Amino acid sequence: MAYFLGVDTGGTYTDAVILDEAANRILGKAKALTTRHDLAVGIGGAVDAALAASGIAAADVALVSLSTTLATNALVEGQGGRVALVAIGFDDDDLARAGLAEALKGDPVIRITGGHSHAGLEARPLDLTALTAAVAELGTSVMGYAVAGRFATRNPAHEVAVRTAIRQATGRPVTCSHELSAQLNGPKRALTAVLNARLIGMIDRLVAACERHLALVGIAAPLMVVRGDGALISAAMVRERPIETILSGPAASIVGARWLTGAKDALVSDIGGTTTDVALLKDGLPEIDPQGARVGGFRTMVEAVAMRTTGLGGDSEVHLLTEGLTGGLRLGPRRLIPVSLLAVDHGPMVHTALDRWLSTETAGEFDGRFVLPMAGAQAGGLTAREETVLARITTAMPLGQALTSRLEAAALERLVARGLVMISGVTPSDASHVLGRLQAWDGLAAEKAVRLLARRRTGAGERFADGPEPLARRIVDQVTQQTADCLLEAAFAEDPGFAGEDPVTLARHRLTTAGLHRHRGVVELTARLAVPVIGLGASAPSYYGAVGERLGCDMILPEHAGVANAIGAVAGQVSQRVSGLVTSPAQGRFVAHLPEGPRAWGDRDAALDAMETALRAEAEARARLAGAMDLRIEASRDLREVDIEGQRMFVEATVTVTASGRPRVAREAADPAAALFPLDAPTRPA
Repeated sequence: MAYFLGVDTGGTYTDAVILDEAANRILGKAKALTTRHDLAVGIGGAVDAALAASGIAAADVALVSLSTTLATNALVEGQGGRVALVAIGFDDDDLARAGLAEALKGDPVIRITGGHSHAGLEARPLDLTALTAAVAELGTSVMGYAVAGRFATRNPAHEVAVRTAIRQATGRPVTCSHELSAQLNGPKRALTAVLNARLIGMIDRLVAACERHLALVGIAAPLMVVRGDGALISAAMVRERPIETILSGPAASIVGARWLTGAKDALVSDIGGTTTDVALLKDGLPEIDPQGARVGGFRTMVEAVAMRTTGLGGDSEVHLLTEGLTGGLRLGPRRLIPVSLLAVDHGPMVHTALDRWLSTETAGEFDGRFVLPMAGAQAGGLTAREETVLARITTAMPLGQALTSRLEAAALERLVARGLVMISGVTPSDASHVLGRLQAWDGLAAEKAVRLLARRRTGAGERFADGPEPLARRIVDQVTQQTADCLLEAAFAEDPGFAGEDPVTLARHRLTTAGLHRHRGVVELTARLAVPVIGLGASAPSYYGAVGERLGCDMILPEHAGVANAIGAVAGQVSQRVSGLVTSPAQGRFVAHLPEGPRAWGDRDAALDAMETALRAEAEARARLAGAMDLRIEASRDLREVDIEGQRMFVEATVTVTASGRPRVAREAADPAAALFPLDAPTRPA
């Protein structure tokens, strides 16, 4: 018997499932609140409950796999540790591209001379003296470093030298851009490296928390983590490359959707606490985004499923729009702690504050909002004002008590962005409690908070709603509207008939809206989604029925939709793909840009063979490090040639090698012939 444990840590809940792989069925499942102050508590609660429900012993678990939305959520919400970017050979124009300035958010940039040419030759000597001085000046104010060198994918020598120097001087984690992507476009590689460096602390805490609890209960199985393309990698590897876990949760949800439903063609929509993730399942497989994962407005170089992620979830911030006479609503992208959830642990404080605010007819600026510290977060590099505000927030409290002036409001926002504190306020989860669709937390606190919000005034001076129920219905209707928009955007983006057109514009076009509402006049218009939607997430049953009606499509809500990510976490394979470039800087000279540096040949095929040999070794080593067994290695060559005066001339070629295999499980020696994940077999539906 092979028993697998799948764990998914989301922004609000941590899910766990026990899967009997041989019988292809779920033996037990459970949910627990994600505990940001100590992730091991939430993981432990879910794992222990799932084990109890399954009836198996912890020692019988042969494989553990973890998926998470924490990295995705952090990028969507603009959170993460303070890092420094070391830019080698780049100028100001380079650093202004690819959204680097927005990603850095004021974090320091160390610019030093160095870098290479497109041929992999040293353009200028590397200035390690300037680097050493800058690193010493920063001291302990940054949590990690990102290193990006000009044409580092053609020759990584300067990035490697900088990494060595920083590690020797600081001991801090260092991310090199050439390790994350073999593509050109230095600014985009630098962006990816910055985001990776920012996530290292968060993902390390998650993996460590999971490992602690597994050891505590006696599970000795290997721990794997789901990558953004749905493949699995070892926990050790993900600590170095946490950027690869962006879209980990969504990727696992697609694998889980296929396992649960057997559907081959559908839109998969997974609503969590922070985000809604939509992807197309085509012929039973998810599409891979050829341009790299886009999350939170950033286009990275991380290979991942073609996913549209929007900041909309059950715990999204409710914004009241006061422009115009009637006012309006908008949800997200920031996640708040629902007031109903905060009241579970801080009931007396929450109710006392809400009652005080409700006792007056005039709503204050911060009424209905609370703030609480996030224990364990790294607090280096704060300004004096930020340190003052953070020191004041020792426990959950009304937000207004944490601030003494409007100047401190900006400092508080920066603390939120750093993940050091969180805000609590009205969310769709609170609205669902008011309407009786949820009973998980403190419904009375939700009713008071929504009643307080309804008292706020529109531009015409009227209240937004006549009570908590009307406002709660408007909030839930807004979830329906924004979810439908997200699904339409994904559908237009994947429909080849609309290639090259902006899917956001098409989704919100007046003709699209009229078609969905079955306009009947001089012109008749009808529009609907032509594929079913698989709704996933614990709150999907609360919202997605109305979404299906709005879009005129079949809505599939599988039995285990609430734990689909955890199911998908143990239904994948290990896969590692590496690429390398062969160029021809002069006639009769062919340069293979090998991992250890460029090397020239006088024969094209010799250069291509050398590159493939090197990549096969690297892909196999990575796959084994990632935890793969029974490897299958595939190689491909993409040659780019041109015709000049009737002769075929070689320009360059990209060689790609993929090593895939099943994940290594516990007690492998006891059954070495076991093929738990046949490489040529499709995922089996339940």
